[in-house]
This record gives sequence, structure tokens and C-alpha cells, in this order.
Amino acid sequence: MSMSVQNSAKLKVRAPEITGGLGWLNTDKPLSLAALKGKVVLLDFWTYGCINCIHIIPDLKKLEAKYPNELVVIGVHSAKFDNEKETENIRRIILRYELEHPVYNDADYKVWQSYGVRAWPTQVLIDPAGYVIGTVSGEGNGEILDQAIAKTIEEFRKRGELNEEPLKLTLERAKTAALPLAFPGKVLADATGNRLFIADSNHNRIVIAKLDGTMIDIIGTGTAGAKDGSFQEASFFRPQGMALDDKHLYVADTENHLIRRIDQSARTVETVAGTGKQSYEYFRKGPGRTIGLSSPWDLTVLGRVLYIAMAGPHQIWQLNLITLEVSTFAGSGREVRRDGLLAEAGFAQPSGITTDGKDLFIADSESNIIRRIDVRAGIVETLVGGDLFEFGDVDGLRDDVRLQHPLGIASQGNKILIADTYNHKIKELSPQERAVRTVFGNRKPGQSDGLSPTFYEPGGLSLAQNKLYVADTNNHAIRVIDLDSKRTTTLKLKGLMPPAAATDSATSSDDGPNKEEVKLPLQQIQFDKNAFIITDVTLPAGYHLNPAARQRLRLSIDSTADAIIATEGGADSKGKELSRSTKDLTFPLRIPLRGVALGKAEIRVQLTLFYCREDNTGTCHIKTLVWQIPVEVVDDANAGQQITLQRTIGIT
Repeated sequence: MSMSVQNSAKLKVRAPEITGGLGWLNTDKPLSLAALKGKVVLLDFWTYGCINCIHIIPDLKKLEAKYPNELVVIGVHSAKFDNEKETENIRRIILRYELEHPVYNDADYKVWQSYGVRAWPTQVLIDPAGYVIGTVSGEGNGEILDQAIAKTIEEFRKRGELNEEPLKLTLERAKTAALPLAFPGKVLADATGNRLFIADSNHNRIVIAKLDGTMIDIIGTGTAGAKDGSFQEASFFRPQGMALDDKHLYVADTENHLIRRIDQSARTVETVAGTGKQSYEYFRKGPGRTIGLSSPWDLTVLGRVLYIAMAGPHQIWQLNLITLEVSTFAGSGREVRRDGLLAEAGFAQPSGITTDGKDLFIADSESNIIRRIDVRAGIVETLVGGDLFEFGDVDGLRDDVRLQHPLGIASQGNKILIADTYNHKIKELSPQERAVRTVFGNRKPGQSDGLSPTFYEPGGLSLAQNKLYVADTNNHAIRVIDLDSKRTTTLKLKGLMPPAAATDSATSSDDGPNKEEVKLPLQQIQFDKNAFIITDVTLPAGYHLNPAARQRLRLSIDSTADAIIATEGGADSKGKELSRSTKDLTFPLRIPLRGVALGKAEIRVQLTLFYCREDNTGTCHIKTLVWQIPVEVVDDANAGQQITLQRTIGIT
């Protein structure tokens, strides 16, 4: 589809305003097209469960980087699923995919309808005068958009009507800090080896622990990349599903569009399938390293074949583990619910795959169904569920069952366990009866353990020793369900820390992320006496300061008469500034001062805290507290020697 700049006034259509939704993310204030006059604006209509929408994120990031001052990308999130309408869930996906542009929650399709959008993803380009230039849909339009943006910038710069001042945003990531795990997508339990493999997806690494959580090893640097080599040298990009075969661990390196093979004895990582570039071809066969893949999401081994849930082209692929030849196995490439012969069947973003040793079972996410593939007969059949737009939360039989974007699946004897992701539940399927029932979770997102557990978009399942291991993605945790006692616990990964890159990123901002300011009334302290600022902060119940992050304190004194100085080490030569960064901050915090001259001063205390749940799971938070304190130094024995700063932080 082409896009061209409109030159005729008769063709121009003014872009409708962005209104009618549930609010903004990645900005501290609402935006409007009127206020963005002078900017080129690109509206990206998306929904976060859509793999095609995810595929264009790299194009958007390239455009943002190329035109940082001229272009404003706005994500208009018009949800397909009920779960995707929740602003908090959209915030999590913004963090997961590291989006740095404003996002509007268009939960009721108001903006979608005003622009006449018909499909995800769709991009609408708007010129600096507020008129629609053109529209494109689907993947692969990055170059078209780039050309149209460049022409528009050139035209409006010549007119003197281009606003090239950077747009200041408050990103959601400025409110969160690093955790041991970040959006773990899949998990693989190995009962024989007493090992648990975790796809620590947003930390771009594979974590290996014992089944009790004792750390064994980490594979990958934590920085996104596709480098082969030793465990310490190798890199991944948001890995997902894993499968074991003899001494090898296979990894679906999803955003690299690769299959990686890990030799646990040699402690090396190598690429065995994929070229590193996303493929748009549906039927391929050849040596693994010569064939492009598209978002491999999950893996399972049956015989000497690795089966791949290839979410991007809506197909199942296979990798021969002897010859390392890769080929299409099932699916026409059409995004549709269709049963039948392998080549004729249709899938919709298959994201989970498992085997009972005979058949394959597929969590066909966008169709909200569970499929079975009879490998010997070459037949695909739907066991339970609805269709592309028939979803919900209904237990029952066959087509009456309703699921909501299931991502995980695991075989347990004659049963199949399902991570019904957007319903925040674990369900059980009897393939023989084609019956589904809820076994854990109550549809409300949460992280409660015990006999009535809650989950938050669980994405992966694996079984060992009659325990179900759950990659509880949005809780940044691995949950363990004892199938005998029916009790759920959160696995404590002893000694696991976030990668250094993640910690550095979370603590790098100098602006005081997620800031809250308070101005105190005038305070008085005695002349020529030692005084203190006593700072006491109460964290939410069940939270503690993150030991992996440096808590930051800054104090500055603005006084023309130099009335007050900070007397603690670290102050500058005039005692007007103090800066402290430490991992062992404790409250109450005492900051010594001294009034050295009569007069007034303004003291500013800024405290940036990184705090997490006591069990180190769930999102860590960043909070910046700022106190503006007018102070007068007086020659009065009744004046105090202490200024008390207190704050209680609520759960956000």
C-alpha cells in the first residue's frame, strides 16, 4: 500500500482529536493534536496480544530514533480482548516491549471509529498542520512511512511551520526498578535432572535453578543480542519457549527469530535455525541456518523432531534434530480457525505447544482454542474453544468452552493443563471428553499464594514431581502448584540478581523519576547550633528497599547570606550541596546542618527510593520524594534544632 503527501486542499481531511478513551500512559499529561501542531504525528492503532502489532515495534523505534524532534508516535491501544482494555495491563506491556512513546487507552474504540480503522495494526500519518496524509495497515510498511515522513518534514521546514523542539515525556519505566526476573515468558521443569529452566524474557537470558529455587547457572549477558559462544558471552532477545533433548536445551529466541541450542556440558550457545531476520514466507525447507523464521514462541520434542509454535506466520514448524533441517509442518499461514489436513489447517498465533508422547497439543492463542495434531495421520482438530472474536471465561464442553488468549500448555498423563492467560487462570482439559474446568485462579489478576491463588497473565507451564511450575509473567515470578495439596507458593530464587545492565538502567535517571513534591511551612533553627533534618519514610506493608539498587539522596541549600551549611561529608566547599548514593540506606535518616549566620534559606531535599515486595517478586517501584523547606536562622533559644520530614508511600 502506498502513502503520499497530499498537496491538494480538496483532498485534505483534518485529523480527529484523540478523545473518548480511558487515559494516557508514558506521559504525565494528556496530549492533543491541537497542542502538537507543528509536529508530524504517527498514530499506531494496536492491541497488545496481536503478534503483527508487536512485529512493527522495531519499525516505530527506528522512526522515533531517526526523527526525534520532528515526529511524535502515539500508540492508540484499541483492545481486542477484555483483559487488554485495562490500563494497568497496557502499562505492563509498555514496560515489556520498552515503548518510549505516548500510548492512549482507546478501550471503547472511539478513536478507532473516528479514523475508520478496520484492522490491527494500522498507522495513520498526520502532517504538522493537523491533516491526515495517509494510512497503512499490516506489517512491512516501515520504508513507506519513512519516505512520507521525510517528505513532510522537508515541506513544512521550508514553510517554517515545523516544530523541532523535543517533546518531554514521563515514561512508565521511570516508575519501576529492576527485579530478579522480568516478565518470564516460559518455564521448563526437568524432574530427572532436578533442574528448572526459566526464560527470563525481558532480561534476555536463561536462568537455571534447582526445582527448589537454588541457583545453578545463568546463560546470557542480559543485554539484547544474538551472539553465540559461552554462557558468559552469549546473548538473546526476549527468549520464550524451551525444550530438552539429551544434553541439549533448545530455546525459542523469539525477537531474534532464531532457534538456539545450548550444550550444557560444553557450556556453549549456538544458533541452529533462523537467519536473524524476520521471514514473511510460509512454506520453506532447508538447512536451519539458511531459513528465516518469524517469532518462534514455544517448543517441544517428539522423537527426533523439535516442533515449533511459530506465532508470526500462524503455523507449526519442525526442526530435524539429526540433520538440522527446518521446514513448515502444519498451517496454511492464514490466520483462521480451520481443521483438516496439515497443509490446509489454519492457526491464529500459536504460542504454546506440548506433547503426550504421541500427539501434539497447541494453545492457539488468538483463536482462543486448544488444538490437537495427530502427527501420524497428519490431521489438525480443534478440541475446545471459540474463535478469533469468540472468547471469554466459560468452562464446559467442546465449542461451548471460552478461553481468553491462552499462551501456555502442558501435558499431564491423560490431561492437558492450560495457562488461560488473559483470564489469569490455570485450567484442565480432558482431550477424550473435550471438557475444560478451572482448577486454579479466579479471573482477577493478583499474586496470592495458598489454596485460593491468583495469577497475572501466566504464560508458561511445566510439570515435575507432581508440581506445576508456572511462569507468572506479569508478576515477574515463578509460581509452584503442588498438585497433591492444591497449594500454591511463589518460588524464591536464592541469590538471583537482575543483570547489571537492568539495574544501571533503572537507576540512571537524574531527573527524579515518579516525583512527588511537598512544600513545608517556614522552619526556624538556632544560630550557631548543630541541627538535623530527620527524614522518615514508611514503605507499603510487605515491601522493602531493593538491595540491588542504590538509593539516592540530594540536598541543596539556596541562601544568599550563606546562613546554613550542610556539615556531613560529601558537601561542597561552601556546604550548600550534599549527595549520597547507597545500597544500605536505613530510616530514620539524619542529615546534619548548622546555622552559621542569621538569615533565611531554602533547603531542597530529594530522595529517590527503589522498593520491592519482600519476596522480590512483582514490579519494583521507584519513588522520588521532594521536600521544599523554607528555613530561617534566628538568635532565639526557643527555636528548634530539628526539622522532621515524614512520608508514607502508598501501593501504586
